[in-house]
Formats: sequence, structure tokens, C-alpha cells
Amino acid sequence: MLLCGVLIVLASNGLRLTFGIFLRPISVDLDIGRQVFGLVIAVQTLLFGLFQPIAGMVADRFGAVKVIVTGALLYAAGLWLLSSAANALDLYLSLGVLIGLGLSGATNVIILGAVGKVVPNERRGVVFGTVIAAGSLGMFLLVPGVQGLLDLFGWRETLVLMAIFIAVIPFLSIGLRVEQSGGDGGARQSLRAAVQEARGHSGYLLLTAGFFVCGFHVTFIATHFPAFLADENVSPIAAAYALGVIGLFNVIGAYAFGAAGDRFRKKNLLTLIYLLRAVLMTVLLLMPINDVTAVVFGALLGLFWLATVPLTSGIVAQVFGTRHFSMLFGVVFMSHQIGGFTGAWLGGVIYDVTNSYDLMWAISVALGLVAAALHWPISDRPLDRLSQRAA
Repeated sequence: MLLCGVLIVLASNGLRLTFGIFLRPISVDLDIGRQVFGLVIAVQTLLFGLFQPIAGMVADRFGAVKVIVTGALLYAAGLWLLSSAANALDLYLSLGVLIGLGLSGATNVIILGAVGKVVPNERRGVVFGTVIAAGSLGMFLLVPGVQGLLDLFGWRETLVLMAIFIAVIPFLSIGLRVEQSGGDGGARQSLRAAVQEARGHSGYLLLTAGFFVCGFHVTFIATHFPAFLADENVSPIAAAYALGVIGLFNVIGAYAFGAAGDRFRKKNLLTLIYLLRAVLMTVLLLMPINDVTAVVFGALLGLFWLATVPLTSGIVAQVFGTRHFSMLFGVVFMSHQIGGFTGAWLGGVIYDVTNSYDLMWAISVALGLVAAALHWPISDRPLDRLSQRAA
């Protein structure tokens, strides 16, 4: 199960994080502004998040395989349609709507939900970290690879090849079949009771609010970082590697922080991650940008890139159990994607108005500090019903 989950996330999430390198060629070829492309990515991110609780609920009830297959087919169809895009409307329908819906069924949340049902709580951090690290490894491998294909064939042909690649995911999903009645004995709890329980838990609300900032950070950077580097006269190949090493170093960061979450309090680790993000982005604003510093920044950022996900998802499973995990974490992830919508769209707006990303980096620093403050008081103790069940 873990191997199949790792391969699916490597492919689906890895390719999702390559869309930023299409910003300039698509904008130039279709004669659209960066704000339009940023808004398309924002729509994709928002739909990804809004449909995630629904996809999670279906996966909890009927199994992950059906949801993953449906999501992968929508994802592949979106890539194929994007390859023949002629205007901004085509971008919204393909890169925005179809891929956004497809991602809600074929990436992290559904995979974590399936694997989490068979993993004990004391090992869940390292296993969730492994799954998230796979997506980052995909980013490292696929960003330079896709950049090479783009240089060799052009963006339309590259997208067709990407669609074929995603079409392999349904075959891998077969390994994620799991008995849906399992998971902490939580079958006794109804969906309605689970929602009411989460709504009344202050830690869940704080976690949901804090995850907005993570989405804001990663989607802004994934969408606009290559263009930001190009504006600073960084070579295209160095920009691709700067984005790629984010994925490589997050393999280390996601696994290490996930494993640390099995030994230390996850909410304290999350506070540390958001503080370090704010420090790192402050340094970026102050230092000169060239081929070398761009790659160094990418490597350092990668250590904290998606290291929040195994910790955030781990808190949800630890506090509420795994019976309705995919739905409950889907709601938290929806906040992440609303933040992503804001980051992708606002980055384009600010650039078009100011001809610079400096204000956007400053906003990202401020939000990092806010997120650190939100995570510190979170209550991450398992609910009494889980303790009674264990006893």
C-alpha cells in the first residue's frame, strides 16, 4: 500500500508543481498577462480544496480506489485539453476546472486516508512523512524533466506527454484497497457527529486557519517563483533547478519532520516551521539573486516546503482517529487551498500593479509569523472516546 501510495503522489503531486514553468511560454504564446495565468492556477487550487472534503467523504465511505481513478482521469483530460488551448477560457476549463477537480481525488489527502487506516498512531508521522516526501521527490525529478521536454518539444507536446503519464495512476491505485470499517474503532461514530465534534474543537479550528498560510506560501512560490527568478536575470535552467531542489530537500524535510512528529509534539514543530519560513523569506528580500543564490534559497526552502503536511494530518488523525480522517483532513486541506488561491491570484495582481514581487514576499513573511502564533496554543491530545476505545 505504501509503495503504491508513494508512486501515485510522486506522479500526481510532482507534476502539479511543474505548472509554474509554463507561466511564461503560455502567457507569451496566448498573449495573456501573468494575472490571468495566476488566476487560473488560483481557480484550480480553490476547486482542488473545495471538493477535497467531498472526495474524502466518498473515499471514507466507498474506498479510495474509486476516487483515485476518477480523479486521475479528470487530471489527464485536463492536461490533454490544455495542450490545445487557444485562449484564456480554455485555460480556465482545462488547467483550472478539470485539473482542479482531478487533483482532489488523486493526491495527498486520499492517499494519506487509505494508508492511515492501517498504520498505528505511534508510526503515523514517519509514514505520512514518507508519502509527502514522495510528492517532493516527484517535484525534484519532474520539474527539470518537464523543463527539458518543454525546451525540446514545446509546451503543447509536453502537456500531451504529461497526460499519458497521469493515465498510469489508475493501475497503481489497485494496491490501496483497504477495509473501510477499520480505523480506531471509529465506525460507531456517524459522519454528522464527527463534523460536530470537529467544529467544537478549538485545536481543529486553529489548525485549519494556520494551514491557510501554508497553502498561500507554496502556491505563490510554485506559480510565480520561476518568473520571479527570470525577472532577476536568473537563467531558465537555474530557475528550473531552483524549483526542483525545493522538492529534493523537502524529501529530507518532510521525512525528518514527520519522524520527529512521532517523538515530539507536532504543534510545536509546526510553530518552528512557520517561523523559519518567515526568516528565510526575509533573507530573500535582502540578498542579491543570481543562479547560485536562487538554487541555495530553493534548497533551504525545501526543508520546510511541505513538512507541515505530515504534522498537520498527523494531528487530525491523532485527535479524532481515522474513521472519518479523509473528510476531516479534507476540510483542513480546503483551507490550505483557499490560501493557495489567494497566493496564486494575489501574486499576479501585485506583480501587474507594481511590476515587482517584493510586496508579495513581505506579505508572506507576515503570514508566516501569524501561522506560528496560531499553532502554539493548539490542543493535540486524543479525544476521550479514543482513549476509552483503546482501553
